[in-house]
Amino acid sequence: MNDTKVSWPQTWWKFMELRVGVVPLPVHLTLLAVVGYFVISGKVPTEINMMIAVLAVLGFSCAELGHRVPLLNQIGGAAIFATFVPSFLTYHHLIPAQIIQSVTDFTKSTNFLYLFIAAVIVGSILSMDRGVLVRGFLKLFVPMAAGSVAALLVGTAVGASLGLGVRHTLLMIVIPVMAGGVGEGAIPLSIGYGQIWQQPQGELFAQVLPPVMFGSLTAILLAGTLNFLGRRFPHLTGEGRLQPEESEQLATHEQDTPVDLDVTHIAAAGLLVITLYLLGLVCFQTFRLPAPVSMLLLAVLLKLAQAVPPSLEQGAYVVYQFFRRAVTYPLLFAIGVALTPWDRLMAAFAPRNLLTIIATVVTLVTTGFFVGRWIRLYPIDTAIVIACRAGQGGTGDVAILTAANRMQLMPFAQIATRIGGAITITLTLLVLAHQG
Repeated sequence: MNDTKVSWPQTWWKFMELRVGVVPLPVHLTLLAVVGYFVISGKVPTEINMMIAVLAVLGFSCAELGHRVPLLNQIGGAAIFATFVPSFLTYHHLIPAQIIQSVTDFTKSTNFLYLFIAAVIVGSILSMDRGVLVRGFLKLFVPMAAGSVAALLVGTAVGASLGLGVRHTLLMIVIPVMAGGVGEGAIPLSIGYGQIWQQPQGELFAQVLPPVMFGSLTAILLAGTLNFLGRRFPHLTGEGRLQPEESEQLATHEQDTPVDLDVTHIAAAGLLVITLYLLGLVCFQTFRLPAPVSMLLLAVLLKLAQAVPPSLEQGAYVVYQFFRRAVTYPLLFAIGVALTPWDRLMAAFAPRNLLTIIATVVTLVTTGFFVGRWIRLYPIDTAIVIACRAGQGGTGDVAILTAANRMQLMPFAQIATRIGGAITITLTLLVLAHQG
């Protein structure tokens, strides 16, 4: 009798340790049943508790499938499945309309993508060594500039050789790939094109969007491939560090968290993250500098000035770890449903466009790899950051770094995506305006 009593909780606990993502299997199955009940009843609540349940159970389910597909699981299959499977299912109406509407409304109204990016950026920066931070930012511009120029030349040459024309290839395919995503890239680029060429912005946006989306998919696949390459040749990667002399700062925080770290430090760090993001919004409204870039710069200034005590730094790291482990795949699922139109993605599969986009992104990443190695950065980690130049904005950064299992590179990814994209758009429109 006693043996039975002892074995019951132990057996159940072992069952509870079976997980789909971070969700215990019994909880996962229960959530599936509950969500199914509300869908069948026709009354899916839109409150935040329901949305967390929906995104968690479906996001981790897609990621788990990606983890289990041979070969694809070696190149970021979880991130690919979590983003593009829901996009496909949404387009073909294979997800209940109530779920699609609720997820779309929640994603767009809360804008929680930026909360995720804020937590990852601030947590990453505050967990880094100050000297490493400065050297990494300065050195990153060399492979980023070299990769951008090489991709510009090679991508344009490939498109022109396939009969797309130099001007069309450059302005409608290559530049959009490196413009920094949709909100900060394709939209302002198409508005600028429309004003300069006196054409409807909507039509131009429909043309530049597919290269942005497929360029991001190509970058995700390359990031997963680079992660696989890093496991085969560990001397080529710092596993999330850009420089050989960089200390294992993140690992140290994870293993040696001080005993006086308590929930108040974590809560205070969370509020610090939100404060920096809101200050970023102020900078955007005042100077038109994108909020994530402003937030990144503010976090760097705080780190360089040693204005944040160690307890808050480690609290920020805990916040970062929570979002990285628990929020990534639910977020990617929401992005797939609400922000990744499958038909636009498929439009990029015209063979000539496809080859041009692939040539552009491969050149970008390959150049970053070799130039990074030349200036004594870890080539794989450098190439992963440079791949974010072709990412779909913050969405792409999350997916690319998830596929590469290097979310701690988010601050550098934001430099590549936001600042690199802004420079690309600004120079392009200035040249076009001057020619006009």
